[in-house]
Amino acid sequence: MNPTIPPSKEDSVTRRSFLRKTGTAMAGGALLSQLPIERFALGASATDTVKVALVGCGGRGSGAADQALKTEGSVKLVAMADAFKDRLDGSLRGLREQHQDRPERIEVTDDHKFVGFDGYKAAIELADVVILATPPGFRPIHFEEAIRQGKHVFMEKPVAVDAPGVRRVLAAAEEAKRKNLKVGVGLQRHHQQPYLETVQRLHDGAIGDIVSMRCYWNGSGVWVRPRRQGQTEMEYQMRNWYYFNWLCGDHINEQHIHNIDVINWVKNAYPIRAQGMGGREVRKAEFLTDRKPIELNADTLDFGEIFDHHFVEFEYDDGTRMYSQCRHIPGCWSSVSEHVQGTRGSADVSGHVIRGENDWRFRGRSGNPYQVEHDDLFKAIRENLPFNEAENGAMSTMTAILGRMATYSGKMLNMDDALKSEENLMPANFDWDANPPVMPDANGLYRVAIPGKSEVV
Repeated sequence: MNPTIPPSKEDSVTRRSFLRKTGTAMAGGALLSQLPIERFALGASATDTVKVALVGCGGRGSGAADQALKTEGSVKLVAMADAFKDRLDGSLRGLREQHQDRPERIEVTDDHKFVGFDGYKAAIELADVVILATPPGFRPIHFEEAIRQGKHVFMEKPVAVDAPGVRRVLAAAEEAKRKNLKVGVGLQRHHQQPYLETVQRLHDGAIGDIVSMRCYWNGSGVWVRPRRQGQTEMEYQMRNWYYFNWLCGDHINEQHIHNIDVINWVKNAYPIRAQGMGGREVRKAEFLTDRKPIELNADTLDFGEIFDHHFVEFEYDDGTRMYSQCRHIPGCWSSVSEHVQGTRGSADVSGHVIRGENDWRFRGRSGNPYQVEHDDLFKAIRENLPFNEAENGAMSTMTAILGRMATYSGKMLNMDDALKSEENLMPANFDWDANPPVMPDANGLYRVAIPGKSEVV
């Protein structure tokens, strides 16, 4: 099964033309092609051992490694890499505890544990399949290297934080196709049976022509880690990666991409333009904790540079619009869902319900989509089935980035212009003593986008 969104003819031509005109597909193309094609590019039997490397040993990376080890056939975790030793060691301990009944599946010796910014290269070299689960700012760099080395890939969403990163992923995705490498992306709803059946019914016309869509990731927010004495600014931001755009891309990109991607899937297309609004209501110098205002100071938690709410109106080529909300504010209405209105009915896509002329509700059984996405990827590797979710992962990521660019700038932006943007959020140097792209001011606060003033293209 390859549940990647099939792009429309016009959309595919646009992206191919973009890559051809800008030469992006050739940026690093010679380097990408230097190494031989993966040894399992033509398939493998169930008895062949598939060696896995984990790059990024946080909670999601550890979960993905666990799921990879539970796929059918012989599979073994042989290498791990992370910027932080404590994260790597903790992940390895947890995985060994989870797989006490099959200890032979984890064979990570001390010389196969790599700590620091460059460890990913050595870890990738030791594996057949690479799991990329670092903060998403690193994803284009790591994905490019994995494809250069001829490895199959599972990478978490989102796959970039800016347009230059998306272009790198698109270029590497084309190279992966040429090398017959399989690529999975952690948009697991594409492997969730209730979603698969609901979206298929929508594609078959169950609610007629789709006229509008709306989606939400509204919640209270996520963790924040206090600054520790002696930390460099780079380490502080890496530990609090969710709050810095070069690492996360804002929560519209890191979380809300799931809901945005579902609407793109329903539409079989990507938006052509967007406008919206957003800001910081509680992530500012005075914020609410236990309903009491607290002034930020050197001993108080900060929330980096990201917004705490976004509202975006995305327009598709046929004139239909997706209304997108995401919010990190405690005490407000919460919803993580997608909804579609048609000429003959409506659908709660996340609830797997269709109402109207063709009433329907999913009543079947569904496996764990996080496990199924790995089962599908490893099956494709072993049986040499078509499987490359990288392009959709890149373009749904770019949709979320377009939304952030629209809210940060307050402008109406076209997808073509946004995709060509040269706004590169990544640091010039990756070193613990190097300055990240955004630094705190004299009060310990970070600059925040101002709609109407901030430039994003």
